[in-house]
Amino acid sequence: MKRLLVAVTCMAVVLGGCSSVGKKNVAARKAPVRVAAAPAQQAPALDAKGEPIAHVPFRPGISSVTVENMAKKRGCTGGVGAGLMTPPGPVEVYRMVCDNRTVYEARCELRQCKAI
Repeated sequence: MKRLLVAVTCMAVVLGGCSSVGKKNVAARKAPVRVAAAPAQQAPALDAKGEPIAHVPFRPGISSVTVENMAKKRGCTGGVGAGLMTPPGPVEVYRMVCDNRTVYEARCELRQCKAI
């Protein structure tokens, strides 16, 4: 019973402190937002053959770690990891850009992955 009383008291103190902090910082939240300038355009990254590497935003998938481990066994390390290139589903394609600018790709069907 004492533990319940202590827990309820602590919650009341924490919640009471949150409400008073929110009222004081209303003016601070309405401050104007500064937008950073866009970074300068960089030359596109080239693969080992000299062809430009297509930049696709990184999306992790269910088998990302499996594909990263497969790539590591073949000497491919670096980058942000194996990103999902296709929509999630029973068949997925993952792509990983290595430190030496080669591209490692794998196709996973129902979580069974094979290098492409």
